[in-house]
Order: sequence, then C-alpha cells, then structure tokens
Amino acid sequence: MNRFPAALFRGIARVTDSALGPHQTAVIRIGFSLTWLLFLLREFPHRQELYGPDGPWDFGLAEQLVATNDAFTVLLWSDSRIWFEAVYALAVLWSLLLLLGWRTRTMSVLFMVGVLALQNRSVFVGDGGDNVLHLMAVYLVFTRCGRVWSLDARRTRRAEEACARGERPRDRVGPALWSVLGFLLLMATMAGRMDGDRFIPALLWAVWFAQALWWLTGRRARTAQPRMLLDVVANTVHNGALLVIMAEACLIYATAGWYKVQGSRWQDGTAVYYPLHLEYFSPWPALADLLSASGTLVMLVTYATVAVQVAFPFTLFNRRVKNALLTFMILEHAVIAVVLGLPFFSLAMIAADAVFLPTSFLRRLGDLAARVRAGPRPRGGGVPLPAPRSPAGTPAEGTSVAETPADETPADETPASVEAAPAPGSVPGPRT
Repeated sequence: MNRFPAALFRGIARVTDSALGPHQTAVIRIGFSLTWLLFLLREFPHRQELYGPDGPWDFGLAEQLVATNDAFTVLLWSDSRIWFEAVYALAVLWSLLLLLGWRTRTMSVLFMVGVLALQNRSVFVGDGGDNVLHLMAVYLVFTRCGRVWSLDARRTRRAEEACARGERPRDRVGPALWSVLGFLLLMATMAGRMDGDRFIPALLWAVWFAQALWWLTGRRARTAQPRMLLDVVANTVHNGALLVIMAEACLIYATAGWYKVQGSRWQDGTAVYYPLHLEYFSPWPALADLLSASGTLVMLVTYATVAVQVAFPFTLFNRRVKNALLTFMILEHAVIAVVLGLPFFSLAMIAADAVFLPTSFLRRLGDLAARVRAGPRPRGGGVPLPAPRSPAGTPAEGTSVAETPADETPADETPASVEAAPAPGSVPGPRT
C-alpha cells in the first residue's frame, strides 16, 4: 500500500535534487555548438549569398515573411552590411565559447540568438539538420550543460580549492557581462526591436532576471535555504528540458520511420539506391557505385533503416537493445556524411543521439581525453596527472541518463560557502 507514495517521493527527490545526465548534456552542448561553428566557418566565403544582402532571398522578402510568422532574427534590425558581418562574427564567437563551456548559461542564450538570427533570415537555405539545430538551440538554454567538460567546471573547482584555503574568490566578469547584456536588451526593447515574436524576448528577459536573482541570493542570503530553493528550480527545469530533448529525438526517428513505411520505394527495398546516384548527393561517385552494386546489400540497408527508426523509441526500456540500435544509427549517419556529402546534417543527428549514450561510456571517453591531454607518463614511475573530477553522484558503470542518481553538489556551481557567489552573467541553473 505504501510502495507507490514512497516511489513517488523518491522520483520527486531525484528530479529536484540533481541535474540528471551531466555528461549527456555536455555532449549535446559540444556537439551542436561544434556543428554550427564548423558550418559557419565552411560557409564563410558564401555568407553574403546565404544570409546576407547578396542572397536571392533579399531583405524585403525576409521582412515580409517575418511579418507573417513573427520569427525572431536580429539580422532584420538593419540592412547594413556592417551589421550583418558583426552578427555573423558574433555567431561564430558565441559558438566557440559555448563549445569551450565558458559562462555556459549566457553563451547558450547567445548561441540561440545567433542560430535564430541566421536561420530565420533565410529560411529556405537549411535542411533537416538545421531544423534539429534550431530546436536544440532553444532547449539548451534550459539545461545546465556546463557541469562537466567545460571551463565553468574548472572555474568551480578552483573556487572550491580557494575556499578550502580560506580565500574568498570574487567574480568580476559575471557582473560585467550581465550588465552589458542587460543594457543591450533594454535598448533593443525600448527601440521596438523585440516586437513580433513574444517567446524569445520573454525568454531573454527571464534568463536575465534569473541570473540577477541567483547572484543576489548568493551574495545577500544569510542562510543556505534560498540558494537550495533556486537549485531545486534549476534542476527541475534542466531535467524537464532533458526529457523534452529525448522525446524530440524519439519523435524525429518515429516520424521518419513511419513515413518511410508508407513509401513504395521503402517497401520494395530500393529506396537507398536512388540518393546514391543523384549528382547533388554524390561527392564520391565511385564509392556510391560500390555501395549500390549489390542489390541484396541495398535491400538490407533499406529495411534495416526503417526497422531501426520505427523500433528505436520502444527500445529505451532495454539498455542493451537501445545501445545496439544507437550504434547502428550513429554509424549510418557517419556513412551519410561521407557518401552523400551531408556532414552537418549527420553531425546534428549524432549530437541529438548523444543524449541516449551510456554514462559509463561517456566517462571512459572523458578519462581517455584527459589522459591524452595530460600526455605520456613521466619516466621513473612518476604519477600521471589526475583526470578532472566528475560531479558528485556520477552514475554507476553501465547506467544511462534515465538511471542517473541524484548528486549533492553541481559541478558548475560555486559552493554556497563562497561569500562572493558568481555573478548573474555566469551560468548553469539560472546561471553558468
């Protein structure tokens, strides 16, 4: 009789006490910021034709479309070439800083602004990968994605070490960043630039005020309870956003699979053959011919693709089957990147798939990267440098994001014992 209430209370405590899946959200942060960064760098010579004043979709057409769908884009604030170049350069910078995990809450918001600014300026340029990136850029704002593998996590560790030595570290960059961005946001709002789309401006102001509340609570609160309450809210928002990301990935695959089932080419097992012989999607014709030479292989890949996409959402309850299908999908996207010449679409999909990767695998991957960064062991039996510390409560070996237990101290947060808590401009939770 009492099992259900006890399980319910444990579930609520698990959702509110910790930000689940710190490694998965870090991989999502790194994957999508890297995808967008590489795309912007590769298209830098063509930026004017894609999103700028030299493109076929000119400024007037973009204004007419935005007037009907209320999309948010700062590129339509001015038709100046200088303004376009500045926004494009800032989008590159914000992607790089989010990739490195510097002030991840603030950078996730600016990253979203950069993605929406360019994609909503020329909506007919993108593909399916751009649509996924568009959605995930918004979801990332709600996550605490800098708890591991980030400059924020390193800054937090150093703050903890300083506290242990009796020092009182102060964050001057956070307040300065928060003040500058608040001033720019106020100017844009007063100038009427935030008219149209209501969600994005409201989100920008909500994050800005949340940063201020977080900073003031850390500086002025006499007890730990207010900070604990903000942690509960931040963890709940993070876990809700993580659930939405997982549901979005499942919806993408389920929808794609069921639509493929209805196609005659997918039913007779020949659908994979045709894109291999389209000139637009054949950067390596010889490789495409080799893969399509066997009709049996084409049929098997066609049917396997449909089966995996339809079945994947139902395999999340079985870890081994889920990991097997996940491996197949990641390999398939890697093949698409090479054979069909769609690297950014494949990178975006692999980044979305990363939310389902096992925590044990990601931890081993992080340890390997740490050993590579530390270099070879010194001669004479020297002790190698330790790997970066994972946040408290890291899941046990073999568990996935859905099985992540509660932790005690978020790794991207400065301890509450620090008298001068990080400023509103910093991030994770309602701050970085």
